[in-house]
Amino acid sequence: MNEILRMAFSSLGVNKLRSFLTMSGITIGVFSVIGVMTAVSALRGSIETGLSFLGSNMFQFGKLPQGITVDGNDRHKYDSRRNITLAEAQRYVDLMGDATEVVCMKAFERNRPVTATYANRKTTPELDFIGTDQNFTTANQFAIDTGRNLTAADVDLLSPVCVIGTDIVEKLFPAESPLGKRVSADGHTYTVVGTFAKKGSSFGESQDSFMIVPITRFLMELGADNYTVNIATQAPSQDLYQTTMEKGIACMRVVRGLRPEQQNDFELYSNDSLIAAFAKIADVISGGAFIISAIALLAAGVGIMNIMLVSVTERTKEIGVRKAVGARKIIILTQFLVESVVLSVTGGLFGIVLGTCAGDALAVALSVSVVFPWGWAITGVVVCSIIGIAFGLYPAWKAASLDPIEALRFE
Repeated sequence: MNEILRMAFSSLGVNKLRSFLTMSGITIGVFSVIGVMTAVSALRGSIETGLSFLGSNMFQFGKLPQGITVDGNDRHKYDSRRNITLAEAQRYVDLMGDATEVVCMKAFERNRPVTATYANRKTTPELDFIGTDQNFTTANQFAIDTGRNLTAADVDLLSPVCVIGTDIVEKLFPAESPLGKRVSADGHTYTVVGTFAKKGSSFGESQDSFMIVPITRFLMELGADNYTVNIATQAPSQDLYQTTMEKGIACMRVVRGLRPEQQNDFELYSNDSLIAAFAKIADVISGGAFIISAIALLAAGVGIMNIMLVSVTERTKEIGVRKAVGARKIIILTQFLVESVVLSVTGGLFGIVLGTCAGDALAVALSVSVVFPWGWAITGVVVCSIIGIAFGLYPAWKAASLDPIEALRFE
């Protein structure tokens, strides 16, 4: 076997360019699936930390499905829904009526880009402008760095105050304290009463470029009819999570005035539901990558068979000499089969390395943990070996079946 391996590598080295081009097909096929699977695995591993706007034991009600694009009849169904109003959200809080539960109301400015300005400085227009209440920090796992958080009094009194993220602090107040300064955003002015501790980025997007103001002030100035309120609820513990969610759904149906036979006209989502939604998308992407890779590998296998048939024709006289001096049929067959497998597996290994690097490069760009897809890598090697055997078997059998007399006089 050692001699067969040495001869296989030697024969492949004689035609380096041809061997390289043949391996490239395998490399491309394996690269496409390993690259996608590496990126998807990295995203799957970090999805829970990435969904930071829902804290521990949290679930949330909203008008529309979170992070899912809808069209056709579904879009009409969602667009025709009533907005969740501030009055409904406040009644929901009253109905829940448990001091151990944390309820956060939120409204987002998604109709137009928002830029914050102070003096002659301004932020980029990607600022997240949010109307909320004092429970925002708990519901979204943020911490106050300087100053204070919003208070219940700020919400009740419609106070023109705000708490800002570190990206805004760095752009508007590079050399001074922002506390007490008046910042303009979306055509209105707010006094900075606090700043958030830096949180970094998730999936390539900053989690520090946002401003929160009391939700009552937000809706008064921007128009309550133009916005729907999201309601996040935190259960006292994981043990009470399901009970609290069932209670929340019942309260939400009462708030929305739904009869027992009517379906919910609101959406419920949690970390688990969002992870499941991501998993569905990831499965579709993975399936597409698998199909593309299968086609590429099939084409590469045909290329290997073609090259091996050419090799058999070129080396007919060599085969005749080997048979004349005693080489058995199984030895000839094994030699050509090993050459085919070496071509396939070498190309697959290059594809695994390149695919892993590409997938992890995307993971680094999105600020998630890098991974090595051991399962897919092992599968890739096995599949490449099978391809090498399947598409190299006929050329190897043809070489082993040559008549030594005919082979020796082949020109």
